Amino acid sequence: MSVALVAAFTTLLDVSIVNIALPAIRADLDLSPGEIQWVLSGYALTFGLLLVPAGRIGDARGRRGVFVVGVAAFTVASAAAGLATGPLWLVVARLVQGAAAGIVNPQVSGLIQQLFRPEERGRPFGLLGATIGVSAAVGPLLGGLLIAVFGAEDGWRWVFYINVPIGVAAIVLGYRWMPASRTRESAVRGSAPAGHRRESLDPVGVLLLGTGVLLLLLPLVQEREWPGTDKWLLVPAAAVVLAGFVAWERRFAWRGTALVDLNLLAVRSYGLGALIGLLYFAGFTTLFFVYTLYLQSGLGYSALAAGVSVTPFAAGSAVAAAVSGRFVGRLGRSLVAAGLVAVTVGFVATYVAVTLVPGHRAGWATAVPLLVAGLGSGLVVSPNQTLTLSEVPVRRAGSAGAVLQTGQRVGTATGIAAVGAVFFNRLTANGGDYAAAFRAALLVTTAFVVVALAAALWDVRGGRRQVPEHVAAHRAPA
Repeated sequence: MSVALVAAFTTLLDVSIVNIALPAIRADLDLSPGEIQWVLSGYALTFGLLLVPAGRIGDARGRRGVFVVGVAAFTVASAAAGLATGPLWLVVARLVQGAAAGIVNPQVSGLIQQLFRPEERGRPFGLLGATIGVSAAVGPLLGGLLIAVFGAEDGWRWVFYINVPIGVAAIVLGYRWMPASRTRESAVRGSAPAGHRRESLDPVGVLLLGTGVLLLLLPLVQEREWPGTDKWLLVPAAAVVLAGFVAWERRFAWRGTALVDLNLLAVRSYGLGALIGLLYFAGFTTLFFVYTLYLQSGLGYSALAAGVSVTPFAAGSAVAAAVSGRFVGRLGRSLVAAGLVAVTVGFVATYVAVTLVPGHRAGWATAVPLLVAGLGSGLVVSPNQTLTLSEVPVRRAGSAGAVLQTGQRVGTATGIAAVGAVFFNRLTANGGDYAAAFRAALLVTTAFVVVALAAALWDVRGGRRQVPEHVAAHRAPA
């Protein structure tokens, strides 16, 4: 579990750590705005494309081999990114990095489902939630430290090089400690596998889903680079392809194990939890995108100082996520709702702090509000993951977790497109006023969180305070 979480942390860290290094990368490699967008969003694009197929392969063939292959590809791509001598080289390396991250991450949530009994999953899912939350928040701090230590010219390369020794260790220890097959996984859990046989990987379903996700994400990734409205025609095209995917999966389910068990979406805990995850990731992950721009480009903060400014969020998220696993069985979705309330309060207080304390002291003024938001975030990510997967059969754990993460990646891309558009449009309209642009973007970020809160409250008011019996059985030990 430790190996899996470290690998997940490293792959998720690369979503946010590059934000802080962008000024140095742009200066060294002379990146155009479009190339900058691909360095950032290309990673998220290929990440999202590979999640569900990789989760399905892990379900069908065992997780250790898939995990090791993914980590190896991520390690090589990280080294290649650090050695980049031009924009194209770096963009291609980032695309491969994202694809490898999409291979690794479904294996982590699948391993939790398969290696822990239902009453034991609160803690490991709490640690996974802490990993997700902290990786997003600590990325700017770590990136700032590396640039401060190695200098702007070489520091951005170490943002990628740091993945190499971690990846090598994860490959060796993962191969040594992880179950080699589904049969052995079942033995670890203390139960025999129900008819171990090779299952079809549903290549047609993989192709349809990959095409649909690509058509959906591409206009979001290229929102600022493709002028005009024609790009949005890809969204209805994505809807048509995904409708074809749904029809195919229903047909394929009669003959074998489909890529995605569509019946899961009818389970309230899974369908609603996936929606909450999509909306929340559209909100909280975009905060760091615009906040670090505001601090560095608007207020002249160094990369390290900008990273330190988001540390309160990271600290609060880590503490709350680690603790929340003890209470999710007792409080259910109401715990998620409480966390979303705290995030909303923290974001509103951040808006007020930036308004009342303009200028260079803004980083200090937002420390307490971001701490509150971080504490709330720790109560959202891991409990929502636990509740969402609580009624998922173990044999579908990988693909179900991958669908959940795909929704989070779609949410992140949607949030960056929407919040980024508001930020840059307001920046242009106000003659380069970064504070006004940040406040406007923060309102959009908060709106996503509020809608996620409405979905959580709907579940609570619908009488789902109590989670399924096997999850509610979880209690903190004395």
